[in-house]
Amino acid sequence: MSEMEKKDLPQEEEVNTAPQSEEVNREEPPKAEDAQKEAPKKNAKKDKKKGDTFTVTREQMEQMEQLAKTVSESNDKYLRLAAEYDNYRKRTAKEKESTYDNAKADTIKPFLDVYDNLQRGLDQFDPADPHRQGMELICKQLVDVLAKLGVEEIPAENQPFDPERHNAVMHVDDENVGENMVVEVFQKGFIMGEKVLRFSMVKVAN
Repeated sequence: MSEMEKKDLPQEEEVNTAPQSEEVNREEPPKAEDAQKEAPKKNAKKDKKKGDTFTVTREQMEQMEQLAKTVSESNDKYLRLAAEYDNYRKRTAKEKESTYDNAKADTIKPFLDVYDNLQRGLDQFDPADPHRQGMELICKQLVDVLAKLGVEEIPAENQPFDPERHNAVMHVDDENVGENMVVEVFQKGFIMGEKVLRFSMVKVAN
């Protein structure tokens, strides 16, 4: 074949037999600089998990101990003051109540003498006398008023002698009566709550 014919023929494309570079999908390893930047972040996270630590000087430690001591002393003073105030409040309330009861008792005591005189007046009349009936109504009214004030008569006759409520002015031997029994009342006694306004004046047997 002539050279002219060879030129006219289409030239075959050269086949590149060199192996094509495969695309690597794997990420490139981090650079040394990036690794150094990320390292402090990781360490900081670890430190946060462990907790922050502080360096305290000896002087600061002494100051903190002194502050803790001051707080403790102040707390103790507050607790003592609160306890003292509570005791003062209770004591004042008790004294106030006692003062009221004493004033009330002092006001009532003179009326007990009025009651005694009314009882003596009743003994001067016969049971059927109309004057006696009128005086009995007055006595009953006085007793009702005393009862509303919390005043009660102290049981005495045929009761065991009680030195806390009875005043023995006479003793008698009587085989028909039990030992240390009240056989007669010369003057009635009265009580208001737990406070004795007047002791019963009595005769005690045996």
